Amino acid sequence: MIKLASTTEITNDDLLVIKNLKKHFEVNSQLFKKKKDYLKAVDGINLTVKRGETLGIVGESGCGKSTLGNLIIGLLQPTEGEVFFDGTEISNMKEKHLKKIRPNYQMIFQDPFSSLNPRMRLFDLIAEPIITHEKLSKQELEDKVYELMQDVGLDPSYSQRFPHEFSGGQRQRIGIARALALKPKLIICDEPVSALDVSIQAQILNLLSELQEKYNLTYIFIAHGLPAVKHISNRIGVMYLGNVVELADKEELFRRPMHPYTNGLLASLPISNPRLRRNPENEIILEGDMPSPVNPPSGCKFHTRCPYAQEKCKTAVPEFEEKADSHFVACHFPLMG
Repeated sequence: MIKLASTTEITNDDLLVIKNLKKHFEVNSQLFKKKKDYLKAVDGINLTVKRGETLGIVGESGCGKSTLGNLIIGLLQPTEGEVFFDGTEISNMKEKHLKKIRPNYQMIFQDPFSSLNPRMRLFDLIAEPIITHEKLSKQELEDKVYELMQDVGLDPSYSQRFPHEFSGGQRQRIGIARALALKPKLIICDEPVSALDVSIQAQILNLLSELQEKYNLTYIFIAHGLPAVKHISNRIGVMYLGNVVELADKEELFRRPMHPYTNGLLASLPISNPRLRRNPENEIILEGDMPSPVNPPSGCKFHTRCPYAQEKCKTAVPEFEEKADSHFVACHFPLMG
């Protein structure tokens, strides 16, 4: 049974453990202003990721899911909290020690073009991380690069082309090959298909699944589209205003969402046959915009948009608790139907 990361010891099955992780950005800093304002992008997250699984992270734009990915990978330093990778705390590790561990976790970025150096040829783009971290002969390097190209569906004859000569889907395959180059244990996929055509999205999702099996990978898959997350994930965490408000097995989450926000996200999905909807009379239509993370609502942050909100929701922060088997939710009055 998966327990909350902040209340359990780290086991051998836990590849990544996140404890009370926060990232607050100072905003609107003025010379004579006494009180500083902070944008609470990530505001106290506890998660455990098992070896070999895919954890999906989903939520509206601005909920903090990409910031969470950047904190895990080390592109941002946390305001508070800890990140444990393979039993080692990495969030406050010095750079010289972190360099030895960093090849074990990599990232696939949302925009496949801006993440690639336009002046480098395909071969050099994939070879760059290998050269940085490994000592290989010229022949060994060529063999490894060509093998990676074939694994992600790129013809080795393309090796001397520049990024602008490839399509969006091909560029994302290059990004995947770079992420695989050092044989990492964990790959964070930050909306890797959102910039691609629908038909190409399916190809990339299937490719990621195939590579996970071949390379024994663990994924954190970040997206705002529920269909893509459901297709590839084992478990799904739903984020709202810097917090994970629900976490469950994907089938359980889609069948029985307990948080009103998750219910609203699922209700927004288009379905060709209205009769196939889960419980139309109980579905919530999300109204209004997400509040500002600079000045979030007190109590439950979702209470300003929740049709079930009561007085308690306005004052008390709900605990993130296990309401069913491995089904966690942060809600005073979860939907149990």
